[in-house]
Amino acid sequence: MGGYYGMAVLVGVALLLKTGQCDAGCRGRDGQPGALGAPGRDGYPGAKGEKGEPAMMNDGPVDADVLRRLKGEPGSRGPSGEPGPKGFRGHLGRAGIAGGRGLPGPEGKSISQSGQHLPQQGRSAFSVIRNNIRYPPFNQVVTFQTAVVNTLQDFNLASGYFVCRVPGVYYFTFNSAAKVSMCLRIASDALTDKLGFCDYNRNSDQVLSGGVVLSLTAGQKVWLESFLDLQKDSETRDTREKLITFNGFLLF
Repeated sequence: MGGYYGMAVLVGVALLLKTGQCDAGCRGRDGQPGALGAPGRDGYPGAKGEKGEPAMMNDGPVDADVLRRLKGEPGSRGPSGEPGPKGFRGHLGRAGIAGGRGLPGPEGKSISQSGQHLPQQGRSAFSVIRNNIRYPPFNQVVTFQTAVVNTLQDFNLASGYFVCRVPGVYYFTFNSAAKVSMCLRIASDALTDKLGFCDYNRNSDQVLSGGVVLSLTAGQKVWLESFLDLQKDSETRDTREKLITFNGFLLF
């Protein structure tokens, strides 16, 4: 029985070897690649490494406090940036509490003609009158006969000059009434140009007026002048009454 079984095995092996032989033309197809396997799980984190050695200097280890105090050289300043847009105006805040009333100031003083201080500061004023049949000479200072007001004697009737003694802002004005043409101008060393005014005869009384506000310092002068414009020679020889008033006073 055992011998028969062995013989059968040999016959089978022989047949297998015979049928397994094949030439190059009977090659089989390549197999398909297998699918990727699923990724494996992350490994466990490793153990923490040992602390490194401290820095060393030529003369020993570095002090941590010294390192914190060390500062490098400053760099060069960078260019200025573009200015930003203007911001919106903020809301007006609430009014603050009113302050207390201040103490009264000292009493003012003015200077009289004699140079003494008087308790009437800012009361410099004058009003003078010229009533004459003679036509005022051209390019000369107009003089006056009567002073209605001359508080500090700042106006000199004989010379026709007002001399400022109390510096400040003054108002000057003049008026004239005549039956002939008249040209008058306000002049002052506080003015670059003189201010001229004219009125011409139209067979009736001529009324002329002019005025100016001037800021004067002590010693500056103001006066009135007559000047030639379009007047006729016959008008300058007129002997009828001619009235001129000149006024001035300190505003502040």
